[in-house]
Amino acid sequence: MLSHVLQFSLWMGISTSAALAATPGSFEDGGNTQVSAMMMFVGNDEKVYISDKTESNAAQINGHPAWNSVWDINTRQAMIMNGRTNTFCAAGMHLPNGTWITFGGNKALGPGDTPASDGQGQFDDRFGVYDGRKAIRLLTPCKSSDDWNSVKCQWLDDASQLAMQKERWYPAAEPLADGTVAIIGGFTSGGYINRNFPNDDPATSHGGSEPTYEFYPSRGAAQLMNFMVKTSGLNSYAHTFMMPSGKMFVQANYSTILWEPETNVEHELPDMPGKIVRVYPASGGVAMLPLTPANNYTPTILFCGGSDMPDEAWGDFKWPMIDTWNHPASSDCQRITPEPLDGTAPVYVKDDNMLETRTMGQFVILPDGTLLIINGALNGTAGYAQQTGQTDSYSKMPFGMSLASGPVGRPAIYDPNAEGGKRWSNDGLSSSSIPRFYHSTAILLPDASVLIAGSNPNVDVNLTTAYPTEYRAEVFYPPYFSATVRPKPSGIPQTLTYGGLPFDITIPASSYSGSANDAASKTHVAVVRAGWTTHSMSFGQRYLQLNNTYTVNQDSSITLHTSQMPPNANIFQPGPAMVFVVVNGIPSNATFVIVGSGMIEKQPLLSVADLPASQNRDGASGSANGSQTGQGGGKNGAVTTSTSMTNVVLAGLVMMVVGSGW
Repeated sequence: MLSHVLQFSLWMGISTSAALAATPGSFEDGGNTQVSAMMMFVGNDEKVYISDKTESNAAQINGHPAWNSVWDINTRQAMIMNGRTNTFCAAGMHLPNGTWITFGGNKALGPGDTPASDGQGQFDDRFGVYDGRKAIRLLTPCKSSDDWNSVKCQWLDDASQLAMQKERWYPAAEPLADGTVAIIGGFTSGGYINRNFPNDDPATSHGGSEPTYEFYPSRGAAQLMNFMVKTSGLNSYAHTFMMPSGKMFVQANYSTILWEPETNVEHELPDMPGKIVRVYPASGGVAMLPLTPANNYTPTILFCGGSDMPDEAWGDFKWPMIDTWNHPASSDCQRITPEPLDGTAPVYVKDDNMLETRTMGQFVILPDGTLLIINGALNGTAGYAQQTGQTDSYSKMPFGMSLASGPVGRPAIYDPNAEGGKRWSNDGLSSSSIPRFYHSTAILLPDASVLIAGSNPNVDVNLTTAYPTEYRAEVFYPPYFSATVRPKPSGIPQTLTYGGLPFDITIPASSYSGSANDAASKTHVAVVRAGWTTHSMSFGQRYLQLNNTYTVNQDSSITLHTSQMPPNANIFQPGPAMVFVVVNGIPSNATFVIVGSGMIEKQPLLSVADLPASQNRDGASGSANGSQTGQGGGKNGAVTTSTSMTNVVLAGLVMMVVGSGW
């Protein structure tokens, strides 16, 4: 039953006191996830939700293997959850009210990816699984105090009631400014890359590829996206980021565009230098750099790693044409600012190389504004196969089904504000002994540590191969866990608006060490969305620094006068987020908030109120810290003036479930 809890040994909870006792830069045992963690998201300050593909997991629920679980942050126990459809390589995203949603997956299959027992791929009675290719699944995060048998705490997973128009396996998902989610591309049924070779039908691969996009909730029939035809074969999990203008940055294969979702107009941007592929299965690390008042909330995208294999080496649906595990991954990093404020044409700019080659490395944006890259391999690609174009049988495959080799156990940290040549470091960081390859994941937790789980480059559960199915979780503690005290802010609201009146956050004197004036000047407020993570990427991951000034009080407490979100919902779409207060580089525990109205609608945009000048304790005034920066420019960033916060319509957190008829 849903409330059944599988017990296993635990090491300790993740309370503030326990976290402070952790060794910075180290990995600690995170328990057992019960299903291999192919997909994860942080639901609230208690729970991380995990999904796997449908396979022969030992954990059983309702008479069949489980492929969903929820990991408790405090106890590190995993509770299995029921699911109906195959979530293998689905996409996921948040909704404005804090509900999470997944799109697509694979058809129903039996053990070892054998055909479903019904012969049609619609249902397999051995796994008790239904076809997931059109599925839309909804979940509202619950807490331990909730009734876990209630409808609200379970996955709504019934493709006969809620479904997409097209079958999608490895689609992309990106929300628009109103919270509507664009769902882009994908396979129709499995494979290494989504093309035939020779590629005589780049649009649909004779029915194997889906080159269209659609929306949830629906905005009409699915439409052809020419970019998916152009990038045929290497466009699974395309990299997508909304821009301030309302256009969407889309990158796949080695091509790049700005796309207008409302009109389906594409604007070509430069190709990826060196024709390095970053999408699955090359699986480079990709993230939007922090949005700050200093950069006027102008997005810059960072790409690192992946593969420079030539086009013919990628093969087709079946397998690669070369022994990928012998081909080094890339160490190359590139930045691009798709909408430069000065109006110049966007270009890729060479950044510092990583410290090693890496495929399947994942970026996790930390609360201090640095980026952790973790997991992955030195050589090869994601995916699995029983042969290649050079190795003709499974018995000759040196690493089982894995198409990668050389685990990278040591993470590294990238500082986007450091000068060129000094942005990467792994000083003081430990190495994990667990290889994290295909289907591994990592995500930021509310205490600012990082949960790492998964890895399964196998067609089904395999516990004896070179890189086995992995159920063990780890927690990584970044260097800021060396602090003896952490900020304990109060006054953070439960809802952040786009523009509007500022709010005050109080930081007690016990929350920092050293000079109060110095601490105040080195404090910022970060709104972080950890995203929905799978396959070494995080859909929707964002970091935005709120503008603030400060007053240092006579008791050495600090009052942060804090602006609301910039009045442009394109750059940080409505929905759930974590707020961290960071003092001297040391983050607080997160406060969970909802950004925006909580509804799928045109978000209310309010005028930005001025902040008072900063005030030190001795009475000397500091600067106002740019209270008028980050106004959210662009054609869709206009400010709606309001003289009172009473004019803000904060709708209740209720979402209408849209049926299969849309």
